[in-house]
Amino acid sequence: MRQNGYLPDAASAITRYFNKAALPTQQETLGQIVVEILREGKILNRKSLCTKLLSRLEMVGDKEEETHYHTLIGLLFDR
Repeated sequence: MRQNGYLPDAASAITRYFNKAALPTQQETLGQIVVEILREGKILNRKSLCTKLLSRLEMVGDKEEETHYHTLIGLLFDR
């Protein structure tokens, strides 16, 4: 179902998410996470991306890295 121009299809949602990642380091991080998810044989979707980002956020070593993951999580939920 389409409401206000929003397509609920997962592929387009993931594409929009990646397009919002402005810095190459953000794209690199997202690429690493996608590879991890796919190698684990899991389905690539918003939930799996969020889970990986949160698990990485729990293990951050400094404030800059924490901000990096917070930004990526923010992009994930921004529509």
